[in-house]
Amino acid sequence: MGPALWYFSRATGLVSLGLFTIVMVLGALGAGRFERRGWSRLTLAALHRSLALTSVVFIAIHIVSAVADSYVSLHWIDVVLPFVSSYQPFWVGIGAMAVDLLIAIVVTSLLRTRISFRAWKAVHWLAYLCWPVALVHGIGMAQADSNRGWILTYEVLCVLAVLIAAGARVMTSHPDTEARKLSPLQR
Repeated sequence: MGPALWYFSRATGLVSLGLFTIVMVLGALGAGRFERRGWSRLTLAALHRSLALTSVVFIAIHIVSAVADSYVSLHWIDVVLPFVSSYQPFWVGIGAMAVDLLIAIVVTSLLRTRISFRAWKAVHWLAYLCWPVALVHGIGMAQADSNRGWILTYEVLCVLAVLIAAGARVMTSHPDTEARKLSPLQR
């Protein structure tokens, strides 16, 4: 198949980063109770959930195409066990760490109605670790790309979007108002 599968894998990785960035932004804005006319909290939560699922699909395609590609030697164990890959062990290992964090987030989100809100929330906070770990994986893997300039610009824009949303969340969230927003069952 030549380099087509390699480029496809790289492209789906970049699309995943963009989608996960939007998910992070929506999560930060939703958690900060961002609401505008036409954008209720429920709409924001539904969009957050739908894009999160879409991004998981893209990351799955990214992983499958990377493992299936014969350009480099990646194995399924490399996807979940950090730093054991024979190809770029550090950068692939960082990606494996992001996958492990993502699996924990997805599993607890699927079990959200069966576990306590506090347990779900504690694990869901891993998204704030998963996203930068995935970003670092992408930065490291793209070091050898000849088109590095536009990829770096894309990554910087992703970082700015998340920083702005996180800043907006911090500016609109106060400890005393957050406690009042939780129902007594969630406290």
